[in-house]
Amino acid sequence: DVDVKFFRDTYKELKDKKPETFREDFCGTFKLSCEWVKLNDSFKAFGVDLDPEPIAYGKEHYLPKLKDQQIERVDIQEGNVLDPELPKADIIAACNFSYFIFKQRKTLADYFKNVLGGLNEDGIFILDIFGGSECYEPNEEETEHDGFSYFWDQDSFDPVTNEAMFYIHFKPKGEKKMKRAFTYDWRLYSIPEVKEILQEVG
Repeated sequence: DVDVKFFRDTYKELKDKKPETFREDFCGTFKLSCEWVKLNDSFKAFGVDLDPEPIAYGKEHYLPKLKDQQIERVDIQEGNVLDPELPKADIIAACNFSYFIFKQRKTLADYFKNVLGGLNEDGIFILDIFGGSECYEPNEEETEHDGFSYFWDQDSFDPVTNEAMFYIHFKPKGEKKMKRAFTYDWRLYSIPEVKEILQEVG
């Protein structure tokens, strides 16, 4: 809920009007899309992801928590964010550094071009970025929660290609560690690189 309020308020600050349509690229379980339609009775959300497994999770756990008229305003597609026929939106967001999956610069530029073509007039693109000097060296960080520990494992980094491998592990209290519950095989793009590609595509 905090994220989508930030998206809405940022749009209003930049464009001096209210956004209505939100597209969540690499949507996974599409939690943001579900939160978006809660903000206003006129808000619509589109989610796009290649992987059916997280989409199925969202349909089982998040969609049923919405009211019927909210569910009608959520459109989730199992598809490719590079598809030029995706729905247009006032706001398109690529969160959780998902675009790092594109290891070739040209593919990332193609994605950014597709986003530009998918924005409504006065639309905005929101993306986050992962970085900092500690990302380039192996380390593992543990965070304790009620009943379990969460481990962020920066396993490897190749300075020639900027390819990096990250894992998430979990350890329920009193149980064996669940290794590599999630794997992230990324190219780490720097802030200047991302800015340059965005400028190149317009």
